[in-house]
Amino acid sequence: MAVITLTTDFGLDDAYVAAMKGVILSINPQVTIVDLYHSIEPQNITQAAFILSTTYRYFPQGAIHVVVVDPGVGTERRAVLLITPSVFFLAPDNGVLSYVVEEFTPPGEEQPAAGERWLGPELRAIALSNPHFWRHPVSDTFHGRDIFAPVAAHLSLGTPATDFGDLIPTLVAIPTARAERREAGVLVGHVLHIDHFGNLITNIKREDLPRGKLFVEVAGHIVEDLSPTYAEAEELMAIIGSSGYLEVSVKNGSAARLLRAKIGDEVSITSLGAG
Repeated sequence: MAVITLTTDFGLDDAYVAAMKGVILSINPQVTIVDLYHSIEPQNITQAAFILSTTYRYFPQGAIHVVVVDPGVGTERRAVLLITPSVFFLAPDNGVLSYVVEEFTPPGEEQPAAGERWLGPELRAIALSNPHFWRHPVSDTFHGRDIFAPVAAHLSLGTPATDFGDLIPTLVAIPTARAERREAGVLVGHVLHIDHFGNLITNIKREDLPRGKLFVEVAGHIVEDLSPTYAEAEELMAIIGSSGYLEVSVKNGSAARLLRAKIGDEVSITSLGAG
């Protein structure tokens, strides 16, 4: 059975997500629809790209991931289909697929222009230019319902990808937020996501961490070393979460609330006794 996931910044207080599901189900009533995440900060392309990159690989072969975080809706920005060896992505061409594209693109390759990225040999991209598969009339403010949802449904029914439009060699790319090393060996990253529990999820991977005893600083607070589990920690802790990224958390509480932290806050790590 085909699987379609939805990631948006629509929230769940309005009927926008339901409208997309209705369009999909009216075309393919047998498809399985999964709500991946609808609480992306409004227009936060970087957060959406990060969340997508940590989640899509857990879905079955052939899954279709629809991402609608689209501050440029109604403009000349392209709507695209990205085809990887395992899954499909439907999204505005605004950088929301940057982490996925980077994952499949050889490092160090010269890029065509600032803000664009060549596709690696395992990827194909198609501009959604064939209106036959759209819902009409197309709203200038809701391409999620009128373009992305119907194209996803037709794709789930086996419509060949090339029927939706023409192949394109590049996609728009945003800088993927990676941790960086600064003077005196300080590792600096940022909070990219705050989950339902108030955990501050950073862009610092386990393999980025320096050796030795660690000191993690965020929002003016310092946490010493890593905790192995949430249960074994002191009140405020740093821990490697299930996606492999460093989190700052509070035992039985919310780190975001305690620290008054927000997405984009800097996180710095120093170490002592590195061997």
